[in-house]
Amino acid sequence: MAKKVLLVYAHQSSGSFNAAAKDAAVKALKAQGCTVEVSDLYAMKFKASATAEDITGEVQNAEHFRYAEETKLAWKAGKLAADIVEEQRKVTEADLIIFQFPMYWFTVPAIMKGWFDRVLTLGFAYGHDKRYSSGIFKDKKAMLSFTTGSQESMFSANGINGDMNVTLWPLQVLAPQIFWAPSHITTAARKTMLEAWCARMQGLLEEEPLTFTPSDCFDGEKGFQLKPEFHEKHANKEFGLTSGIHLGKPLPPYNQMKVGV
Repeated sequence: MAKKVLLVYAHQSSGSFNAAAKDAAVKALKAQGCTVEVSDLYAMKFKASATAEDITGEVQNAEHFRYAEETKLAWKAGKLAADIVEEQRKVTEADLIIFQFPMYWFTVPAIMKGWFDRVLTLGFAYGHDKRYSSGIFKDKKAMLSFTTGSQESMFSANGINGDMNVTLWPLQVLAPQIFWAPSHITTAARKTMLEAWCARMQGLLEEEPLTFTPSDCFDGEKGFQLKPEFHEKHANKEFGLTSGIHLGKPLPPYNQMKVGV
């Protein structure tokens, strides 16, 4: 069965390297028989702010509006805003989601963060007992493909921007595709970057995800702390479990950059 891919794209210019990376991905995926939908957030004028306007009709508690709880009720009742409903449809149908963007201030642009906030609502995308490896979308794959304004060396453990593995920890599932500072390299080097991206596309849908610690390794009755038996198991290891759950040890090198480390 042909796979479905959603590409969530955030750049203002059709002449940008991000646009070229987006177009290359669409072409390569379609050549493999995939169905590809693109959410071009700037072209869509996608609303970034999560507000009560995201719900049609009255909210349950206008005096103390709580976005997560109110949108969960609206999702159940079919009263979410039309643009959210459409993006949720795309997410539901997708086997793989690629986020293509320029890194702004060590994270995604505001318009893409707004997509996360508004589309991935409570109930639809997660629940209090449906998170991480027990999550609603645990069988889907997602990845980041992005450009930086700084050189790779600046995002190292010794670099001025800090370790990119730490920056990426909350954001991803598959190993990222990072285009390091394309505005500071030659046209030929940018072409080589795009060729490598197209080559990766050939096996992207079969790639293994990055290493994460399963939900059942944590004790929900004790603040979701790592269970003692797993802590003890790794007590003599040189590195922590992951970049986020490092156990006070040195971070495992490339944990958020490459599979199997």
